[in-house]
Amino acid sequence: IPPGGNPSRPGVTTDTRARTRGEDLTHTIPPELDDATERRRQFTESGYLVLPGFLPAPLVGRLLPEVDRWVDEGLRERSIAACLDPETHGTPPVLELELPAHGELLTHEPLMGVVSELMGPSFVFHHLHSDRHGEATGGKAWHHDHEPNDREDPSLLMVHALHYLGGLDPSVGHLAVLPGSHLEHAAKQARAHLGTKELPGEAVIDRLPPGSTVLMNSALFHARRPASEGVDDPGPRYFVDASYCQTSARWHPVKPYWRHMLSRARELDLGGGRWPELFAERHFTEYTTTGRGSIT
Repeated sequence: IPPGGNPSRPGVTTDTRARTRGEDLTHTIPPELDDATERRRQFTESGYLVLPGFLPAPLVGRLLPEVDRWVDEGLRERSIAACLDPETHGTPPVLELELPAHGELLTHEPLMGVVSELMGPSFVFHHLHSDRHGEATGGKAWHHDHEPNDREDPSLLMVHALHYLGGLDPSVGHLAVLPGSHLEHAAKQARAHLGTKELPGEAVIDRLPPGSTVLMNSALFHARRPASEGVDDPGPRYFVDASYCQTSARWHPVKPYWRHMLSRARELDLGGGRWPELFAERHFTEYTTTGRGSIT
């Protein structure tokens, strides 16, 4: 049972610290995970790590209007179009990481600290997504997001940082994960035919305060479930995810303009000189449509 799990309903989160939206948490990392060894153990065994209220409120406050702009001004749709048909649409006019708070989130020092505990000191940024899920967004079937590398080495880590800016509760839906499934070496869509249905052994992350982060082995199967039935006015789910890969292999990029993305990150000095490999092009293969992962 994961920390905070319910012994009568294995895998169902009942951590009271994550029950009230807006709660002022005193820990950016839960007390039971204060030890780095324990964080690595849980991540290695289960494939994920829940960090309630991990992001500082001022950063979250600057991220929210940036997500609104990204969605409302059509920047997200233009980014998707550039991935689906790069010959027609070229490079997007704005990248997620060019939005100031998004760039700051990408290299948020406490986040980099936990990621380095899990992956080691040398890792590279892979991609960044930002969205505001609404009632029409619906769920997303069981899948994983691990991209291949040129060594065909599944032991090399790719980690997704899922940031729930407004938290999670029944009015915005929840995240379901399948602990241990990152060890299967299965195809991304191996469980897609199951939709978002409940699976034996799953863990449900359904109540988190604003600014919470879930770190996930990218090979872990997970599903996005919509707001609970009977909710009259589902709220928006503000969601940003960033992914990082261990070095020592070249990874397949998912965006055709990946070189421009890394170049802009270097120009903006997002790494601040602290993470020399974070935006290095040498850690990637050429882009191919067969290597393209989820862009939504």
